[in-house]
Amino acid sequence: MESPFAGRKAWFFTGSQDLYGPEVLEQVEQQSKQVVADLNASDELPFEVEWQPVLKDRDAIRRAMLDANSDESVVGVITWMHTFSPAKMWILGLDALAKPMLHLHTQANEALPWDTIDMDFMNLNQAAHGDREFGYIVSRLGKQRKVVVGHATHDDVRHKVAVWARAATGWAELRDLRLTRFGDNMRGVAVTEGDKTEAEHKLGVSVNTWGVNELVAAVNAVEDSAVDDLVATYEERYDVAPELRRDGERHESLRYGARQELALRAFLEETGAKAFTTTFEDLGGLKQLPGLAVQRLMADGHGFGAEGDWKTAILVRLAKVMGHGLPGGASLMEDYTYELTPGKQKILGAHMLEICPSLTTSKPKLEIHPLGIGDREDPVRLVFDTDPGEAVVVALSDLRDRFRLTANVVDVVAPDAPLPKLPVARAVWEPRPDLATSAECWITAGAAHHTVMSTAVGLECFEDFADLADIELAVIDEHTTTRAFAQELRYVAAVRKFTEGLR
Repeated sequence: MESPFAGRKAWFFTGSQDLYGPEVLEQVEQQSKQVVADLNASDELPFEVEWQPVLKDRDAIRRAMLDANSDESVVGVITWMHTFSPAKMWILGLDALAKPMLHLHTQANEALPWDTIDMDFMNLNQAAHGDREFGYIVSRLGKQRKVVVGHATHDDVRHKVAVWARAATGWAELRDLRLTRFGDNMRGVAVTEGDKTEAEHKLGVSVNTWGVNELVAAVNAVEDSAVDDLVATYEERYDVAPELRRDGERHESLRYGARQELALRAFLEETGAKAFTTTFEDLGGLKQLPGLAVQRLMADGHGFGAEGDWKTAILVRLAKVMGHGLPGGASLMEDYTYELTPGKQKILGAHMLEICPSLTTSKPKLEIHPLGIGDREDPVRLVFDTDPGEAVVVALSDLRDRFRLTANVVDVVAPDAPLPKLPVARAVWEPRPDLATSAECWITAGAAHHTVMSTAVGLECFEDFADLADIELAVIDEHTTTRAFAQELRYVAAVRKFTEGLR
Protein backbone atom coordinates (compact mmCIF):
# COMPACT_ATOMS: atom_id res chain seq x y z
CA MET A 1 0.00 0.00 0.00
CA GLU A 2 1.35 3.39 -0.95
CA SER A 3 1.56 5.69 2.02
CA PRO A 4 -1.58 7.86 2.23
CA PHE A 5 0.53 10.37 4.17
CA ALA A 6 3.01 11.02 1.37
CA GLY A 7 2.76 14.66 0.31
CA ARG A 8 0.28 15.41 3.10
CA LYS A 9 0.63 18.09 5.74
CA ALA A 10 -1.21 20.23 8.26
CA TRP A 11 -0.82 23.99 8.35
CA PHE A 12 -0.04 25.69 11.65
CA PHE A 13 -1.75 29.04 12.19
CA THR A 14 -0.68 31.33 15.03
CA GLY A 15 -3.02 34.09 16.11
CA SER A 16 -1.85 37.48 17.37
CA GLN A 17 -2.47 41.17 16.60
CA ASP A 18 -0.59 44.41 15.88
CA LEU A 19 -1.19 45.83 19.36
CA TYR A 20 2.12 44.63 20.81
CA GLY A 21 4.61 46.04 18.31
CA PRO A 22 7.23 44.44 16.03
CA GLU A 23 9.54 43.19 18.78
CA VAL A 24 6.83 41.11 20.40
CA LEU A 25 5.63 39.82 17.05
CA GLU A 26 9.15 38.68 16.24
CA GLN A 27 9.13 36.66 19.46
CA VAL A 28 5.69 35.28 18.58
CA GLU A 29 7.03 34.10 15.23
CA GLN A 30 10.12 32.50 16.75
CA GLN A 31 8.17 30.74 19.47
CA SER A 32 5.43 29.49 17.16
CA LYS A 33 8.11 28.06 14.87
CA GLN A 34 9.56 26.28 17.90
CA VAL A 35 6.17 24.76 18.73
CA VAL A 36 5.97 23.43 15.18
CA ALA A 37 9.48 22.02 15.49
CA ASP A 38 8.53 20.33 18.76
CA LEU A 39 5.50 18.70 17.14
CA ASN A 40 7.52 17.56 14.15
CA ALA A 41 10.07 15.95 16.46
CA SER A 42 7.49 13.32 17.34
CA ASP A 43 7.96 9.87 15.85
CA GLU A 44 4.19 9.37 15.96
CA LEU A 45 3.25 12.19 13.62
CA PRO A 46 2.56 10.66 10.18
CA PHE A 47 3.49 13.84 8.27
CA GLU A 48 5.01 17.24 8.90
CA VAL A 49 3.22 20.23 10.34
CA GLU A 50 4.03 23.28 8.22
CA TRP A 51 4.37 26.68 9.87
CA GLN A 52 2.48 29.58 8.32
CA PRO A 53 2.99 33.32 8.90
CA VAL A 54 1.44 34.77 12.04
CA LEU A 55 -2.15 35.96 11.48
CA LYS A 56 -2.98 39.44 12.76
CA ASP A 57 -6.15 40.62 10.97
CA ARG A 58 -9.37 39.21 9.59
CA ASP A 59 -8.49 39.54 5.90
CA ALA A 60 -5.27 37.57 6.32
CA ILE A 61 -7.11 34.95 8.38
CA ARG A 62 -9.82 34.48 5.75
CA ARG A 63 -7.25 34.29 2.97
CA ALA A 64 -5.22 31.69 4.88
CA MET A 65 -8.28 29.50 5.40
CA LEU A 66 -9.25 29.71 1.74
CA ASP A 67 -5.70 28.81 0.75
CA ALA A 68 -5.83 25.79 3.05
CA ASN A 69 -9.08 24.70 1.41
CA SER A 70 -7.62 24.93 -2.08
CA ASP A 71 -4.34 23.15 -1.33
CA GLU A 72 -5.00 19.42 -1.78
CA SER A 73 -1.91 18.50 0.21
CA VAL A 74 -3.35 20.12 3.35
CA VAL A 75 -5.53 17.70 5.32
CA GLY A 76 -6.29 20.14 8.12
CA VAL A 77 -5.15 23.15 10.13
CA ILE A 78 -3.79 23.56 13.65
CA THR A 79 -4.50 26.85 15.42
CA TRP A 80 -2.85 28.48 18.45
CA MET A 81 -3.53 31.91 19.91
CA HIS A 82 -0.04 32.80 21.12
CA THR A 83 -0.97 36.24 22.36
CA PHE A 84 -4.48 37.60 22.66
CA SER A 85 -6.06 37.46 19.18
CA PRO A 86 -9.51 39.11 19.26
CA ALA A 87 -11.86 36.40 18.05
CA LYS A 88 -14.12 38.56 15.88
CA MET A 89 -11.18 38.65 13.46
CA TRP A 90 -11.60 34.90 12.99
CA ILE A 91 -15.31 34.79 12.11
CA LEU A 92 -15.04 35.00 8.32
CA GLY A 93 -12.05 32.70 8.22
CA LEU A 94 -13.68 30.02 10.36
CA ASP A 95 -16.83 30.26 8.28
CA ALA A 96 -14.74 29.73 5.16
CA LEU A 97 -12.68 26.80 6.48
CA ALA A 98 -13.83 23.50 4.98
CA LYS A 99 -11.12 21.25 6.40
CA PRO A 100 -10.58 19.66 9.83
CA MET A 101 -9.21 21.83 12.60
CA LEU A 102 -7.24 21.09 15.75
CA HIS A 103 -7.00 23.78 18.41
CA LEU A 104 -3.71 23.42 20.26
CA HIS A 105 -3.93 25.10 23.65
CA THR A 106 -0.28 25.46 24.58
CA GLN A 107 2.38 28.02 25.42
CA ALA A 108 6.01 28.52 24.53
CA ASN A 109 7.42 27.85 27.99
CA GLU A 110 6.86 24.64 29.89
CA ALA A 111 7.71 26.02 33.35
CA LEU A 112 7.06 29.52 34.62
CA PRO A 113 10.17 31.61 35.39
CA TRP A 114 8.69 32.71 38.70
CA ASP A 115 11.50 35.03 39.79
CA THR A 116 11.70 36.99 36.53
CA ILE A 117 8.06 37.25 35.43
CA ASP A 118 7.13 40.85 34.57
CA MET A 119 4.36 42.46 32.53
CA ASP A 120 6.32 42.09 29.30
CA PHE A 121 6.35 38.34 29.88
CA MET A 122 2.64 38.39 30.67
CA ASN A 123 1.79 40.36 27.51
CA LEU A 124 3.74 37.94 25.35
CA ASN A 125 2.48 34.72 26.90
CA GLN A 126 -1.30 35.16 26.93
CA ALA A 127 -2.44 31.87 25.41
CA ALA A 128 -4.11 30.86 28.68
CA HIS A 129 -6.87 33.36 27.98
CA GLY A 130 -6.22 34.04 24.28
CA ASP A 131 -7.16 30.46 23.44
CA ARG A 132 -10.30 30.77 25.56
CA GLU A 133 -11.38 33.79 23.54
CA PHE A 134 -10.78 31.76 20.39
CA GLY A 135 -12.65 28.79 21.83
CA TYR A 136 -15.71 30.95 22.40
CA ILE A 137 -16.04 32.05 18.80
CA VAL A 138 -15.44 28.54 17.47
CA SER A 139 -18.21 27.22 19.72
CA ARG A 140 -20.56 30.06 18.87
CA LEU A 141 -20.10 29.36 15.16
CA GLY A 142 -20.72 25.66 15.75
CA LYS A 143 -17.39 24.77 14.16
CA GLN A 144 -16.17 21.23 14.79
CA ARG A 145 -12.61 20.91 16.12
CA LYS A 146 -10.40 18.84 18.39
CA VAL A 147 -8.92 20.60 21.42
CA VAL A 148 -5.54 19.42 22.70
CA VAL A 149 -4.03 20.94 25.86
CA GLY A 150 -0.42 20.80 27.01
CA HIS A 151 3.16 21.56 26.03
CA ALA A 152 4.22 20.56 22.53
CA THR A 153 7.12 18.51 23.85
CA HIS A 154 4.88 16.24 25.91
CA ASP A 155 4.22 12.76 24.59
CA ASP A 156 0.49 12.81 25.37
CA VAL A 157 0.06 16.05 23.42
CA ARG A 158 2.01 14.77 20.43
CA HIS A 159 0.03 11.51 20.53
CA LYS A 160 -3.30 13.32 20.37
CA VAL A 161 -2.10 15.49 17.50
CA ALA A 162 -0.85 12.39 15.66
CA VAL A 163 -4.18 10.59 16.12
CA TRP A 164 -6.03 13.62 14.76
CA ALA A 165 -3.62 13.77 11.80
CA ARG A 166 -4.42 10.14 10.95
CA ALA A 167 -8.16 10.75 11.23
CA ALA A 168 -7.91 13.89 9.09
CA THR A 169 -6.01 11.93 6.45
CA GLY A 170 -8.68 9.24 6.52
CA TRP A 171 -11.28 11.92 5.96
CA ALA A 172 -9.30 13.39 3.06
CA GLU A 173 -8.94 9.95 1.48
CA LEU A 174 -12.67 9.27 1.70
CA ARG A 175 -13.38 12.52 -0.10
CA ASP A 176 -11.59 11.03 -3.12
CA LEU A 177 -12.59 7.39 -2.67
CA ARG A 178 -14.15 5.43 -5.53
CA LEU A 179 -15.80 2.14 -4.64
CA THR A 180 -16.52 -0.53 -7.26
CA ARG A 181 -19.37 -2.95 -6.63
CA PHE A 182 -19.48 -6.23 -8.55
CA GLY A 183 -23.16 -7.11 -8.45
CA ASP A 184 -25.70 -5.97 -5.88
CA ASN A 185 -26.36 -6.67 -2.21
CA MET A 186 -27.27 -10.10 -0.90
CA ARG A 187 -30.99 -10.58 -1.52
CA GLY A 188 -33.32 -9.99 1.42
CA VAL A 189 -30.69 -8.46 3.71
CA ALA A 190 -31.53 -5.10 5.27
CA VAL A 191 -28.42 -3.72 6.97
CA THR A 192 -26.17 -3.89 3.90
CA GLU A 193 -28.52 -1.54 2.05
CA GLY A 194 -28.07 2.20 2.28
CA ASP A 195 -28.27 5.58 0.61
CA LYS A 196 -25.31 5.81 -1.75
CA THR A 197 -26.18 9.38 -2.68
CA GLU A 198 -26.09 10.46 0.96
CA ALA A 199 -22.81 8.58 1.42
CA GLU A 200 -21.28 10.70 -1.32
CA HIS A 201 -22.76 13.85 0.16
CA LYS A 202 -21.71 13.06 3.73
CA LEU A 203 -18.45 11.20 3.20
CA GLY A 204 -17.43 12.01 -0.36
CA VAL A 205 -17.32 8.36 -1.44
CA SER A 206 -18.47 7.55 -4.99
CA VAL A 207 -20.18 4.12 -4.98
CA ASN A 208 -20.95 2.55 -8.39
CA THR A 209 -21.71 -0.88 -9.81
CA TRP A 210 -20.17 -2.91 -12.63
CA GLY A 211 -21.55 -6.11 -14.07
CA VAL A 212 -19.67 -9.11 -12.71
CA ASN A 213 -19.08 -10.47 -16.22
CA GLU A 214 -16.91 -7.44 -16.92
CA LEU A 215 -14.68 -8.87 -14.20
CA VAL A 216 -14.98 -12.31 -15.77
CA ALA A 217 -13.65 -10.93 -19.06
CA ALA A 218 -10.72 -9.41 -17.20
CA VAL A 219 -10.00 -12.76 -15.49
CA ASN A 220 -10.02 -14.57 -18.84
CA ALA A 221 -7.63 -12.01 -20.31
CA VAL A 222 -4.86 -12.51 -17.73
CA GLU A 223 -1.59 -13.75 -19.21
CA ASP A 224 -0.28 -17.16 -18.10
CA SER A 225 3.16 -15.70 -17.42
CA ALA A 226 1.67 -13.25 -14.91
CA VAL A 227 -0.11 -16.14 -13.21
CA ASP A 228 3.19 -18.06 -13.02
CA ASP A 229 4.89 -15.16 -11.27
CA LEU A 230 2.08 -14.63 -8.77
CA VAL A 231 1.84 -18.33 -7.90
CA ALA A 232 5.57 -18.28 -7.19
CA THR A 233 4.93 -15.41 -4.76
CA TYR A 234 2.22 -17.44 -3.03
CA GLU A 235 4.55 -20.41 -2.57
CA GLU A 236 7.23 -18.16 -1.10
CA ARG A 237 4.98 -16.20 1.24
CA TYR A 238 2.50 -18.80 2.50
CA ASP A 239 2.37 -22.36 3.76
CA VAL A 240 0.75 -23.76 0.61
CA ALA A 241 -1.25 -27.00 0.92
CA PRO A 242 0.39 -29.86 -1.05
CA GLU A 243 -2.60 -30.29 -3.38
CA LEU A 244 -2.26 -26.64 -4.48
CA ARG A 245 1.45 -26.77 -5.31
CA ARG A 246 2.75 -27.02 -8.85
CA ASP A 247 2.64 -30.81 -8.86
CA GLY A 248 -0.61 -31.04 -6.84
CA GLU A 249 -3.97 -32.21 -8.16
CA ARG A 250 -5.67 -28.88 -7.25
CA HIS A 251 -2.98 -26.58 -8.65
CA GLU A 252 -5.30 -25.19 -11.34
CA SER A 253 -7.58 -23.90 -8.60
CA LEU A 254 -4.71 -21.89 -7.18
CA ARG A 255 -3.87 -20.57 -10.63
CA TYR A 256 -7.47 -19.46 -11.06
CA GLY A 257 -7.29 -17.66 -7.70
CA ALA A 258 -4.20 -15.88 -9.01
CA ARG A 259 -6.07 -14.90 -12.18
CA GLN A 260 -8.81 -13.40 -10.05
CA GLU A 261 -6.31 -11.35 -8.06
CA LEU A 262 -4.53 -10.04 -11.15
CA ALA A 263 -7.83 -9.20 -12.83
CA LEU A 264 -9.23 -7.47 -9.76
CA ARG A 265 -6.11 -5.37 -9.32
CA ALA A 266 -6.18 -4.30 -12.95
CA PHE A 267 -9.92 -3.58 -12.89
CA LEU A 268 -9.72 -1.50 -9.71
CA GLU A 269 -6.76 0.43 -11.02
CA GLU A 270 -8.61 1.15 -14.26
CA THR A 271 -11.70 2.41 -12.40
CA GLY A 272 -9.59 4.31 -9.86
CA ALA A 273 -11.20 2.37 -7.02
CA LYS A 274 -9.56 1.63 -3.68
CA ALA A 275 -12.52 -0.28 -2.28
CA PHE A 276 -14.86 -2.91 -3.70
CA THR A 277 -17.55 -5.47 -2.96
CA THR A 278 -18.55 -8.89 -4.25
CA THR A 279 -21.51 -11.15 -3.54
CA PHE A 280 -21.84 -14.92 -3.73
CA GLU A 281 -25.30 -14.51 -5.30
CA ASP A 282 -23.93 -12.74 -8.38
CA LEU A 283 -20.83 -14.50 -9.68
CA GLY A 284 -21.69 -14.71 -13.38
CA GLY A 285 -18.99 -16.68 -15.16
CA LEU A 286 -16.54 -16.69 -12.23
CA LYS A 287 -15.45 -20.21 -11.30
CA GLN A 288 -14.76 -19.33 -7.65
CA LEU A 289 -16.04 -16.82 -5.15
CA PRO A 290 -12.96 -14.59 -4.74
CA GLY A 291 -11.26 -15.38 -1.46
CA LEU A 292 -7.48 -15.28 -1.67
CA ALA A 293 -7.62 -12.32 -4.06
CA VAL A 294 -9.81 -10.33 -1.67
CA GLN A 295 -7.57 -11.12 1.30
CA ARG A 296 -4.45 -9.96 -0.52
CA LEU A 297 -6.07 -6.82 -1.87
CA MET A 298 -7.17 -5.88 1.64
CA ALA A 299 -3.63 -6.54 2.88
CA ASP A 300 -2.45 -3.98 0.31
CA GLY A 301 -4.85 -1.35 1.63
CA HIS A 302 -8.07 -1.84 -0.36
CA GLY A 303 -11.41 -1.65 1.39
CA PHE A 304 -13.73 -4.62 1.00
CA GLY A 305 -17.28 -5.55 1.91
CA ALA A 306 -18.81 -8.98 1.43
CA GLU A 307 -22.29 -9.57 -0.02
CA GLY A 308 -22.38 -6.14 -1.56
CA ASP A 309 -21.80 -4.35 1.75
CA TRP A 310 -20.30 -1.12 0.47
CA LYS A 311 -20.54 0.67 3.85
CA THR A 312 -18.19 -1.86 5.42
CA ALA A 313 -15.86 -1.56 2.43
CA ILE A 314 -15.65 2.17 3.18
CA LEU A 315 -14.78 1.46 6.81
CA VAL A 316 -12.08 -1.05 5.90
CA ARG A 317 -10.43 1.47 3.59
CA LEU A 318 -10.71 4.16 6.28
CA ALA A 319 -9.07 1.90 8.86
CA LYS A 320 -6.31 0.97 6.41
CA VAL A 321 -5.50 4.63 5.78
CA MET A 322 -5.61 5.74 9.41
CA GLY A 323 -3.54 2.77 10.56
CA HIS A 324 -0.92 2.83 7.80
CA GLY A 325 2.57 2.27 9.17
CA LEU A 326 1.41 1.14 12.62
CA PRO A 327 1.71 -2.41 13.99
CA GLY A 328 -1.40 -4.48 13.37
CA GLY A 329 -3.95 -4.31 10.61
CA ALA A 330 -7.60 -4.04 9.65
CA SER A 331 -10.11 -6.37 8.04
CA LEU A 332 -13.68 -7.14 7.23
CA MET A 333 -15.07 -9.09 10.18
CA GLU A 334 -18.33 -10.68 11.22
CA ASP A 335 -19.58 -11.90 14.59
CA TYR A 336 -20.32 -15.54 13.87
CA THR A 337 -20.89 -17.52 17.05
CA TYR A 338 -20.44 -17.36 20.84
CA GLU A 339 -18.72 -19.18 23.66
CA LEU A 340 -21.29 -18.76 26.45
CA THR A 341 -19.71 -20.85 29.22
CA PRO A 342 -19.71 -18.68 32.40
CA GLY A 343 -16.29 -17.15 32.93
CA LYS A 344 -15.19 -17.94 29.37
CA GLN A 345 -17.60 -15.88 27.30
CA LYS A 346 -16.22 -14.66 24.00
CA ILE A 347 -17.00 -14.21 20.30
CA LEU A 348 -15.70 -16.23 17.38
CA GLY A 349 -15.58 -14.00 14.32
CA ALA A 350 -14.88 -14.99 10.74
CA HIS A 351 -16.34 -14.85 7.25
CA MET A 352 -16.71 -17.28 4.41
CA LEU A 353 -13.25 -16.51 3.00
CA GLU A 354 -12.36 -12.87 3.30
CA ILE A 355 -10.40 -11.99 6.46
CA CYS A 356 -7.29 -9.87 5.89
CA PRO A 357 -3.90 -11.40 6.78
CA SER A 358 -2.75 -8.04 8.16
CA LEU A 359 -4.34 -9.25 11.42
CA THR A 360 -1.59 -11.84 11.94
CA THR A 361 2.19 -11.89 12.13
CA SER A 362 2.23 -15.65 11.61
CA LYS A 363 2.65 -17.36 8.24
CA PRO A 364 -0.86 -18.08 6.90
CA LYS A 365 -1.77 -21.41 5.38
CA LEU A 366 -3.02 -21.36 1.79
CA GLU A 367 -5.72 -24.00 1.45
CA ILE A 368 -8.69 -25.08 -0.66
CA HIS A 369 -12.00 -26.31 0.76
CA PRO A 370 -15.62 -26.61 -0.36
CA LEU A 371 -17.97 -23.66 0.06
CA GLY A 372 -21.63 -24.52 0.60
CA ILE A 373 -23.02 -21.39 -1.06
CA GLY A 374 -22.43 -19.69 -4.39
CA ASP A 375 -22.70 -22.86 -6.51
CA ARG A 376 -19.14 -22.61 -7.81
CA GLU A 377 -15.88 -24.52 -7.58
CA ASP A 378 -14.03 -24.84 -4.27
CA PRO A 379 -12.27 -21.51 -3.56
CA VAL A 380 -8.71 -20.98 -2.32
CA ARG A 381 -8.17 -18.95 0.84
CA LEU A 382 -5.67 -18.04 3.57
CA VAL A 383 -6.25 -19.63 6.98
CA PHE A 384 -4.88 -18.18 10.24
CA ASP A 385 -5.71 -17.00 13.75
CA THR A 386 -5.68 -13.26 14.51
CA ASP A 387 -2.89 -12.16 16.85
CA PRO A 388 -3.98 -11.51 20.47
CA GLY A 389 -4.17 -7.91 21.63
CA GLU A 390 -6.45 -4.90 21.96
CA ALA A 391 -8.68 -4.08 18.99
CA VAL A 392 -11.76 -2.12 18.05
CA VAL A 393 -14.71 -3.47 16.07
CA VAL A 394 -16.67 -0.80 14.15
CA ALA A 395 -19.84 -0.88 12.03
CA LEU A 396 -21.61 1.72 9.89
CA SER A 397 -25.41 1.70 9.73
CA ASP A 398 -27.78 3.80 7.63
CA LEU A 399 -30.63 4.91 9.94
CA ARG A 400 -32.46 6.68 7.10
CA ASP A 401 -32.01 10.19 8.53
CA ARG A 402 -28.30 9.75 9.36
CA PHE A 403 -25.35 7.36 9.48
CA ARG A 404 -24.31 5.85 12.79
CA LEU A 405 -20.91 4.42 13.65
CA THR A 406 -20.94 1.88 16.45
CA ALA A 407 -17.61 0.91 18.01
CA ASN A 408 -16.78 -1.78 20.57
CA VAL A 409 -13.38 -1.99 22.22
CA VAL A 410 -12.39 -5.67 22.43
CA ASP A 411 -9.50 -7.90 23.45
CA VAL A 412 -8.47 -10.46 20.85
CA VAL A 413 -7.48 -13.74 22.52
CA ALA A 414 -6.23 -17.13 21.40
CA PRO A 415 -8.92 -19.76 20.74
CA ASP A 416 -9.65 -21.99 23.72
CA ALA A 417 -8.61 -24.95 21.57
CA PRO A 418 -7.37 -25.57 18.01
CA LEU A 419 -9.90 -25.26 15.17
CA PRO A 420 -8.81 -28.02 12.78
CA LYS A 421 -12.17 -28.25 11.02
CA LEU A 422 -12.77 -24.52 10.52
CA PRO A 423 -10.87 -23.78 7.29
CA VAL A 424 -11.13 -19.98 7.31
CA ALA A 425 -9.22 -17.09 8.83
CA ARG A 426 -10.77 -16.06 12.13
CA ALA A 427 -10.52 -13.96 15.27
CA VAL A 428 -11.62 -14.72 18.82
CA TRP A 429 -12.29 -11.80 21.14
CA GLU A 430 -13.67 -10.81 24.51
CA PRO A 431 -15.77 -7.68 24.07
CA ARG A 432 -15.67 -4.96 26.70
CA PRO A 433 -17.22 -4.64 29.20
CA ASP A 434 -18.55 -8.19 28.78
CA LEU A 435 -20.32 -10.19 26.09
CA ALA A 436 -23.87 -9.68 27.36
CA THR A 437 -23.57 -5.89 27.74
CA SER A 438 -21.72 -5.55 24.46
CA ALA A 439 -24.22 -7.58 22.45
CA GLU A 440 -27.24 -5.92 24.06
CA CYS A 441 -25.89 -2.45 23.33
CA TRP A 442 -24.77 -3.40 19.81
CA ILE A 443 -28.22 -4.70 18.95
CA THR A 444 -29.92 -1.72 20.61
CA ALA A 445 -27.83 0.58 18.40
CA GLY A 446 -28.94 -1.25 15.25
CA ALA A 447 -25.29 -1.88 14.41
CA ALA A 448 -24.44 -4.11 11.47
CA HIS A 449 -23.22 -7.70 11.57
CA HIS A 450 -20.48 -6.87 9.07
CA THR A 451 -17.73 -4.82 10.72
CA VAL A 452 -14.15 -3.71 10.40
CA MET A 453 -11.76 -5.00 13.04
CA SER A 454 -8.75 -2.75 13.56
CA THR A 455 -5.73 -3.78 15.58
CA ALA A 456 -3.64 -0.84 14.33
CA VAL A 457 -5.72 2.21 15.28
CA GLY A 458 -8.01 2.17 18.27
CA LEU A 459 -11.12 3.94 19.43
CA GLU A 460 -9.55 7.41 19.69
CA CYS A 461 -8.87 7.60 15.97
CA PHE A 462 -12.45 6.63 15.10
CA GLU A 463 -13.70 9.17 17.65
CA ASP A 464 -11.69 11.90 15.95
CA PHE A 465 -12.94 10.80 12.54
CA ALA A 466 -16.58 10.78 13.65
CA ASP A 467 -16.19 14.28 15.10
CA LEU A 468 -14.61 15.82 12.02
CA ALA A 469 -17.01 13.99 9.68
CA ASP A 470 -19.96 14.95 11.91
CA ILE A 471 -21.22 11.36 12.12
CA GLU A 472 -22.85 9.88 15.19
CA LEU A 473 -20.61 7.51 17.14
CA ALA A 474 -21.96 5.06 19.71
CA VAL A 475 -19.17 3.66 21.89
CA ILE A 476 -19.17 0.39 23.82
CA ASP A 477 -16.16 -0.03 26.10
CA GLU A 478 -15.22 -1.00 29.65
CA HIS A 479 -17.29 1.88 31.07
CA THR A 480 -20.55 1.05 29.24
CA THR A 481 -23.80 0.11 30.95
CA THR A 482 -26.89 -0.87 29.01
CA ARG A 483 -29.09 1.74 30.68
CA ALA A 484 -26.72 4.64 30.09
CA PHE A 485 -26.05 3.47 26.52
CA ALA A 486 -29.76 3.34 25.67
CA GLN A 487 -30.31 6.77 27.21
CA GLU A 488 -27.42 8.21 25.21
CA LEU A 489 -28.86 6.80 21.98
CA ARG A 490 -32.22 8.46 22.69
CA TYR A 491 -30.55 11.75 23.55
CA VAL A 492 -28.34 11.74 20.45
CA ALA A 493 -31.30 10.78 18.23
CA ALA A 494 -33.24 13.81 19.45
CA VAL A 495 -30.27 16.15 19.05
CA ARG A 496 -29.48 14.83 15.56
CA LYS A 497 -33.04 15.19 14.34
CA PHE A 498 -33.05 18.79 15.54
CA THR A 499 -29.60 19.84 14.36
CA GLU A 500 -29.71 18.07 10.99
CA GLY A 501 -32.84 20.03 10.19
CA LEU A 502 -30.96 23.28 10.71
CA ARG A 503 -28.27 22.51 8.14
